Amino acid sequence: MQLFNSCCGKGFDGKKKEKTEPSWRIFSLKELHAATNSFNYDNKLGEGRFGSVYWGQLWDGSQIAVKRLKAWSNREEIDFAVEVEILARIRHKNLLSVRGYCAEGQERLLVYDYMPNLSLVSHLHGQHSAECLLDWTKRMKIAITSAQAIAYLHHHATPHIVHGDVRASNVLLDSEFEARVTDFGYGKLMPDDAEDGGAAKTKNNNAYLSPECVASGNESEMGDVYSFGILLLELVSGKRPIERLNPTTKRGITEWVLPLVYERKYGEIVDQRLSGEHVEEKLKKFVLVGLICAQTEPEKRPTMSEVVEMLMNESKEKITELEANPLFKDPCNSNGNNREQQVAAENSDAIAEEKDHDQQEQE
Repeated sequence: MQLFNSCCGKGFDGKKKEKTEPSWRIFSLKELHAATNSFNYDNKLGEGRFGSVYWGQLWDGSQIAVKRLKAWSNREEIDFAVEVEILARIRHKNLLSVRGYCAEGQERLLVYDYMPNLSLVSHLHGQHSAECLLDWTKRMKIAITSAQAIAYLHHHATPHIVHGDVRASNVLLDSEFEARVTDFGYGKLMPDDAEDGGAAKTKNNNAYLSPECVASGNESEMGDVYSFGILLLELVSGKRPIERLNPTTKRGITEWVLPLVYERKYGEIVDQRLSGEHVEEKLKKFVLVGLICAQTEPEKRPTMSEVVEMLMNESKEKITELEANPLFKDPCNSNGNNREQQVAAENSDAIAEEKDHDQQEQE
């Protein structure tokens, strides 16, 4: 779990900075050791795919979160510095960008502003879940702002970036409960021979991974769309992406949601902690968009820009269009309806034959 704050650099006041002033800087290992009490266990905020995260405080009193990347190989030194600089230049109000880094000896550390409101996963399943601080309005805002952040990475960032690890613990919340998506573009930062390679990634994050990513180990924009779909259903329902029904059986969130959509039972999908405060039409839209994103066939998924447009579109015509997607036609009922039509046709033919027979007898 990663817990950081906004992407602003030190001293940011919302005004345009001088072009010569970098938005990030290089930290010394000594400085980060002092800030985190030598990476003391009591300062540890969590552990993610790429390393552990520690809370720290700099000499000026500002709070930071330091990601200590896992064991580093002896690749060319320029790779790390170049990739970090590229990531540090990616700026969007809903992305958590790198504040600085440290590369000394075998240590590779990334520095961010600390975020006291924690991550989305802490509110859905962790320490704040019982308090239900996320009402329906906040959840809609989180869904839209996180979608906008990922769409920016895919379509507007230079270079375009595949996130590769979209999940609830990588969606952080600012003071206004808007999303701050983090851990984007880390794939290039980690060595090819890192311990946490593709196999470990698949094992640790299979709840969010698309089928094609699980099969190939390759990340893609359409894979991010699938992961976002799972995240959206998790945000609406408050349920984990995979639930254990019994010691031997697990169920994915789409397997639970889709049958309820067939029966139009949206009220059973929404997080019951919300006590009916949701708007039925908006709930329906968010559920349908989540399922459309999480389709198994990547070519049927929308782009993230299209996802943003769908989430923000308030027209009833759009919801009707979403509902008309073949994905939401119950195959069981469809077969049943076909059979009913077939039986009705057979009965109609039988009645017609009887009428003809009666007429012939009367003649």
